Amino acid sequence: MYAVIKTGGKQYRVQPGDVIVVEKLDGDAGAEMSFGDVLMLGGDKGVTLGAPMISGASVAATLVETRKGEKIKIFKKTRRQGYRRTNGHRQMESVLRITGIAGAGETAKWDGTVGLMTKAEMNLRARGLAPRVEEVEAKPAKAPKAVATKAETPAVKKAPAKKAPAKTADKAGDEA
Repeated sequence: MYAVIKTGGKQYRVQPGDVIVVEKLDGDAGAEMSFGDVLMLGGDKGVTLGAPMISGASVAATLVETRKGEKIKIFKKTRRQGYRRTNGHRQMESVLRITGIAGAGETAKWDGTVGLMTKAEMNLRARGLAPRVEEVEAKPAKAPKAVATKAETPAVKKAPAKKAPAKTADKAGDEA
């Protein structure tokens, strides 16, 4: 089953399990969202068109993250006048995971789990720079070693260092 929804002045064709990037929406990561502006539904029973919206139809989604989009450079120039201006812009965008579609007597749900890993974290993990947080069972603390004083320790005598044997050289053999 699929649906065509309208959000942020644009239209998106979605089905359960899809990840879409839309204009910024209010909410924290993991928030459930519902879209009532469904323009079209398609499924086993055929296609249902709205005029302009389908009443009673809705699309459920989970907000994965809100981030900045790609950089856009704005460059202005007037020939032969020495006028050049450079500017840039990054639009805020939201990443959504579509979890369900309901309407026209049909429902479709996504069976998977929504991972809330951000794109930045995925990029760091791909390069091996982000630490992987895993639950590690706590080990029992070791008892601290007792510190012995000089009076309690037995005196240990060091053996004298061995001297290397002296090298004997034949002076007569070296001169010849």
